[in-house]
Amino acid sequence: MSASPIADRWIVLKFGGTSVSRRHRWNTIGELAKKRADETGGRVLVVVSALSGVTNELTAIADGAADSRARVAALVARHNEFLAELELGEEVLAHRLAALQALLDDPRAASRPLDWQADVLGQGELLSSSVGAAYLRSNGLDFGWMDAREWLHALPPAPNQTAWSQRLSVNCKWQGEADFKQRFSAQPTRMLISQGFIARHEDGGTAILGRGGSDTSAAYFGALLGASRVEIWTDVPGMFSANPKDVPDARLLTRLDYYEAQEIATTGAKVLHPRSIKPCRDAGVPMAILDTERPHMPGTSIDGSAEPVPGVKAISRRNGIVLVSMEGIGMWQQVGFLSDVFNLFKKHGLSVDLIGSAETNVTVSLDPSENLVNTDVLAALSADLSEICKVKVIVPCAAITLVGRGMRSLLYKLSDVWATFGKERVHMISQSSNDLNLTFVIDEADADGLLPILHSELIDSGAMPVYEEQVFGPRWREIIGSIRPRQTPWWQAPGKRQKLLELAAVGTPAYIYDLDKVRERARQLKAIGAIDRRYYAIKANSHPEILRTLAAEGFGLECVSQGEVEMVFASVPGMPAERVLFTPSFAPISEYQAVLARGVTVTVDNVELLQRWPEVFRGRALWLRIDLGHGDGHHKKVNTGGKDSKFGLSALRVDEFIAAARALDIRITGVHAHLGSGIENSGHWKQMVDEMAGFARRIGSVEILDIGGGLPVPYSDDDEPFDLDAWAAGLAEIKAVHPAFQLAIEPGRFMVAESGVLLTHATQVVEKDGVRRVGLDAGMNALLRPALYDAWHDIANLSRLDDARDVDFSVVGPICESSDVFAQRVKLPATTMPEDVMLIADAGAYGFSMASTYNQRALPREDFIDA
Repeated sequence: MSASPIADRWIVLKFGGTSVSRRHRWNTIGELAKKRADETGGRVLVVVSALSGVTNELTAIADGAADSRARVAALVARHNEFLAELELGEEVLAHRLAALQALLDDPRAASRPLDWQADVLGQGELLSSSVGAAYLRSNGLDFGWMDAREWLHALPPAPNQTAWSQRLSVNCKWQGEADFKQRFSAQPTRMLISQGFIARHEDGGTAILGRGGSDTSAAYFGALLGASRVEIWTDVPGMFSANPKDVPDARLLTRLDYYEAQEIATTGAKVLHPRSIKPCRDAGVPMAILDTERPHMPGTSIDGSAEPVPGVKAISRRNGIVLVSMEGIGMWQQVGFLSDVFNLFKKHGLSVDLIGSAETNVTVSLDPSENLVNTDVLAALSADLSEICKVKVIVPCAAITLVGRGMRSLLYKLSDVWATFGKERVHMISQSSNDLNLTFVIDEADADGLLPILHSELIDSGAMPVYEEQVFGPRWREIIGSIRPRQTPWWQAPGKRQKLLELAAVGTPAYIYDLDKVRERARQLKAIGAIDRRYYAIKANSHPEILRTLAAEGFGLECVSQGEVEMVFASVPGMPAERVLFTPSFAPISEYQAVLARGVTVTVDNVELLQRWPEVFRGRALWLRIDLGHGDGHHKKVNTGGKDSKFGLSALRVDEFIAAARALDIRITGVHAHLGSGIENSGHWKQMVDEMAGFARRIGSVEILDIGGGLPVPYSDDDEPFDLDAWAAGLAEIKAVHPAFQLAIEPGRFMVAESGVLLTHATQVVEKDGVRRVGLDAGMNALLRPALYDAWHDIANLSRLDDARDVDFSVVGPICESSDVFAQRVKLPATTMPEDVMLIADAGAYGFSMASTYNQRALPREDFIDA
């Protein structure tokens, strides 16, 4: 032991059950404790939980399990085995294990009073801390052991507090006597280890802090010592924007203020107990949540100096919520009604969570994590309430909560969230008075699968500002290494970059296409054996070189207008008509006549065509596009299925169409469905083909099922490349189920988006009220997607590609419209200047093909690279 004076600056490290149950993790604990002591020049207090699962066993014993002796014997064996793993002798725990065994023979054991139960429950932490102290000392570390019950004292019982909560769910004093820190710092060792979960009862016995008690113990110690920080070490890297088990794309929250952290912990995050935050908040002690297995991760920092960042930080779900709806005729302005109601909840020991009221109704929610809610309690409560109002209990429900600063000011960004909840049965909507959360209570079964959808909507709308790097860290899938990274863009290769700079010197704005990238995509799809026919949707990009390149790769060409059909035959002389597909929407009948005369395959999507112009279609072989009644896609404007979509024949009218076709001797050889773009849901394709095959069998003459396109493209670093291998495997399984039909696809964006870039020159660089803007000589007339779809395109300064991209810019165009913004918060070099060549990436699809001369701006020019 050190005999010299030791600084009294403290840092508190808490480690949970999973962190103290393995040898390598105790090694980590020792390393971290020494590192913190060395870094701060101060002292370290380590607070530990029981070994993983031990408290559950002790709870069963305290509850009077019939096999309590066998359970104790198993605990003794487990701890001795752990000592052997640590290469420590059994004498280290001999007296502790003897004390545990003696509790079974204690005179109190027969009646199981609360003080005896507390003694039983507290054994786990006493055992684990004793093991840890011995092991760390054996590794040469200057560690002392101390009993938390000598320092943490339970508060006196509050009025109406149950005997159970006075002993087994206590709060502790955290504003100690003036000399507390001085007395505590008199401990002779530089580092100490103690227990979480236990404290001293006012009668001198053991008191239990209850669920999450070890977190709270660490917070109490931190507040009492005025610690420089309280670190909660656990088996996850911190708080996330959602539960990673439900939402793999959830983001690590790297910094929060106390109040946001409190809301997130209270509404569902299990990584930190809500009770632990207040002592540190009131004492001004920063907190951190860190991962024992990933100590290099930044974790979540919680403190009062965090700069407020408006926006939703997290979305959570709590199950098992009970709603109690109380109807009261004449309740309006009736003095004392609510007082009478809540007195009854108090009588039954129930804490109300959410409250909603109307003129004749009050509805409240009960959170099972804060209440002992059971059938008997609810029945007794309902019986009492029925004397003053009509009662309805709704179970089981789920509460889905959005947490963040400035929720009221974010409501306009939540339109997609509101729409999603509009599809469910919402029992209650509650907005907190502190403007930190918004909660929706729905049926528990309806909540399944909802969090990933809502999380994505919050990001897409900007309500969850994941671009704020001081708050949002990496995604869970990045942390565990399950993300497929995007390829390095072709335009970053030195040779290609130089060629692009030369082409930019010819004049901008200019679309440049790399034909090698087009061939790469074509060959990836050609390798998928389950696909029998491949068409390219030329509306994405109809540049003649692209059409010729894909035709040479064996692709057919899909057109949506007579003009596109004529372009195909002009650009690809000798193109066989049977490899051209015409799938129009509300086109003039003259276009059908002209295209049919060329012998191409025509798709129709309504029965009225046959009824109004029977002679145009009589005796023809046609494909039929059916609306399957549902759609999908990355944006509502690319959703092409369902009642609100203009595309496809209603599934309800298929039989009517079949009858009309047979009357005209029309042979339906293909069934087509395309339900949206940017679809990553693997189940989409199976459901789609199953439904199409059902219609095809009813028709009887169908040979081909055309599943459309819509394959996604990774436009940003947050997007993953489409998993073609998984898609191919899924199509093979689908083909095996429906071997009678060929499969056709008709992608557009997937074939060409990444092959194209839009080259521009910077025109001006301007600062306005703290916002830096760089203007381009291209605007929304040249690339409409950002304005039309809120689409993201990466933007780079090609002239300064090697410079650090460390400043946020808004990138705008010269069009006289507020929506002429390519992107906000784009990272560009601080040195960006007028005349720099700027590159907008992944613009090969729906770029030039949607361009216009709005504001009398000239169309961009087009060129290509083929080398």
